[in-house]
Amino acid sequence: MANRTRPTLEKRAKERARQEKRKMKDERRANSKAMKAANPRAAGDEDPDIAGIVPGPQPSPWGDEDEEEAEEEA
Repeated sequence: MANRTRPTLEKRAKERARQEKRKMKDERRANSKAMKAANPRAAGDEDPDIAGIVPGPQPSPWGDEDEEEAEEEA
């Protein structure tokens, strides 16, 4: 009889651990949703990570040096 109770207890412990993990995950997701809802960004607002970036070719950081050398040669 002792052999049958141990697997049952292990199963119950595993299920309890699964339920606790699921509960913590749900709480974390709810907290994340609440944080996003508390700090909304309007549709027209610019993303601060890409603010000021202009699409298209960007000027070369070394372009100024090349222009100075061309002016010196001429």
